[in-house]
Amino acid sequence: MILYVNGDSHSAGAEAVNQYCFADEDINYRHLGKTHHPDNLKASYGQVLADNLEYGLICDAESGSSNTRILRTTYSYLEKTTPDLIVIGWATWEREEWMFGDKYYQFSAGMNSANLPKDIAEIYKKWVITRTQQHIYCKYWQERIWQLHQDLISKQIPHLFFNTFSNLLSFKEGAIPCGSEVTRLDWGYSYLDPYSQQGTYWNWLSELGYQTVNKNSFHFGADAHQAWANHLTKIIKESIMIK
Repeated sequence: MILYVNGDSHSAGAEAVNQYCFADEDINYRHLGKTHHPDNLKASYGQVLADNLEYGLICDAESGSSNTRILRTTYSYLEKTTPDLIVIGWATWEREEWMFGDKYYQFSAGMNSANLPKDIAEIYKKWVITRTQQHIYCKYWQERIWQLHQDLISKQIPHLFFNTFSNLLSFKEGAIPCGSEVTRLDWGYSYLDPYSQQGTYWNWLSELGYQTVNKNSFHFGADAHQAWANHLTKIIKESIMIK
């Protein structure tokens, strides 16, 4: 039985047990490149969820990921394998993935462009000032995620989506709601509180009193991952038909 997990740093378990977001930041795992750190993945909600369900875990999550990358890699995986359950934690709506040459780059509004090649850094500087039309991104991503939802239904693949930081009516926490720009859809049990900020991974854990690993981090530790995994386990067992 296979549990397929995708998402950004929260689904990759970034900083869950150590300071690393990527494997190549650790001299012992540099050969793995920009993937999740193995020790953090072991403590991630995805691994705990897989253990709870007695499934094997396949994790395509990557720190800094855009939803564009999440969709691309999910569809790529589905071309080769049919998992028994898919769980995706969607990133914030303004992020994008661009391809330059043969390499993909993840762009987000708060990223440090110093590590980008000079020509790409210049493109980023122009791009980032356009990230203000929040209603466009909410509506656009709802349509893209809805299509994946329909594709998975047609393939009869159980799935559970959730928002890590921003709900489908909000570009970011505290933003003015998108209002009539986004039509609320009936996702059944396949999307956890899509239009509620309280139902996001970030808010749910924060309201329970979980703290990030340090004051400069957006990432939670292993205890929070355990709690979120148990939360998802309950929802999956009660609401989603799994084998």
